[in-house]
Amino acid sequence: MNVRLLTYFLSFFIISQVLFSCGNDIEEDANEPYIPLVDINDSIFYYPDSIVIAKKAKELDTKFTRLVKLTGFNGTVLYAEKGRIVFKKAYGHKNVRRKKEELSTSDPFQLASVSKMFTGMAIMILKNDGDINYDTDIREYLPEFPYEGVTSRLLMTHRAGLPRYMSLAHDKWTNKKIPMDNDEMMELFVEHVPDMYFTPDNGFHYCNSNYSVLANIVERVSGMHFDEFVDARIFTPLGMDSSFVYNMRGDSSVPLYIKEGVPGYYHKGWRWREMTNEYLNGVMGDKNIYTSVEDLYKYDRAMDNFKLLPDSVISEAFIPGSPKYWKRKNNYGFGWRIKEDRDSTVFHFGWWKGFRTFYIRDMKYQKTLIVLTNKDKGPGSSHLWNIIKADTLPLGRISDIR
Repeated sequence: MNVRLLTYFLSFFIISQVLFSCGNDIEEDANEPYIPLVDINDSIFYYPDSIVIAKKAKELDTKFTRLVKLTGFNGTVLYAEKGRIVFKKAYGHKNVRRKKEELSTSDPFQLASVSKMFTGMAIMILKNDGDINYDTDIREYLPEFPYEGVTSRLLMTHRAGLPRYMSLAHDKWTNKKIPMDNDEMMELFVEHVPDMYFTPDNGFHYCNSNYSVLANIVERVSGMHFDEFVDARIFTPLGMDSSFVYNMRGDSSVPLYIKEGVPGYYHKGWRWREMTNEYLNGVMGDKNIYTSVEDLYKYDRAMDNFKLLPDSVISEAFIPGSPKYWKRKNNYGFGWRIKEDRDSTVFHFGWWKGFRTFYIRDMKYQKTLIVLTNKDKGPGSSHLWNIIKADTLPLGRISDIR
């Protein structure tokens, strides 16, 4: 008999003895059948799970403590299985250089490219509202867009063939002290019309331009600024109180540093330096979402519980958008990379201006790993994949008990 069943039988025996003894101590009323009221601590049902979780948490803490020593890991971690947080901890400091202000799991980090899944979600919300069609030429929403045959679906799956807006801005945005926003990015495309990598739907090319243009679509169709739409339709409904989309709307010049959220750091010479701001941070959609591991886990649960969108809409985000190709190990959905060698596993990593971010979801075994760092160097992703690939914990489903 396994430990869980044994515990349940013991719990049932204890409760039945309590009920029996209570019944014998009270004089029966012939007209009123006696029903004893017993306050049962239901933690006894979770005892086996508590032992398993505590052991796994200790194992993960040992692993990340070792990574702190070996790689200088500085950041926050959350690991969950079957709807339960198994491990959550912060390591290091907000001020990396002076080792001041200890991090907490509620601190918001720049997600870098992990932001793309929120842009994809915004597009899916508009689709569910009936305001856009994935397969309509986006010139229906952005008439000035200079390329033909590009759709929201092709942008989300990186099959549009668009050139890189960062390279275009590097050459054509003359004053780098002035922030460039999404509309100004679009104006550069309209004015210069750089060559595409390929005609739409004739290849795969991971490109930040795709998700920046998607943010333009969100703004044009919804009539809201992208950051306001994401806050109103995603962050607020899910109680993601520490999350925001950084932008420089209203700034006439680029602030030296980003004051909101945790600062990012890079290593130069013999010490760490705080990363300065730059004009490209005015463009949203491909980056610029700040959130914490706690908030990101709220988003993770919302996808499983369909709080934002129904299953039929959410599931499309995890469908491979490109044919299999021998040079590419993984595929891409709506803001998610899709792991080819692991059934139903999606993920995204990010790197940008002093931040590295990792988010992995194994949907088959209900595992989630979120790691946010504010250093441009740290442990490689292999350490994190080993956590996901480890044996699934023998936890009961929450719904099996409650």
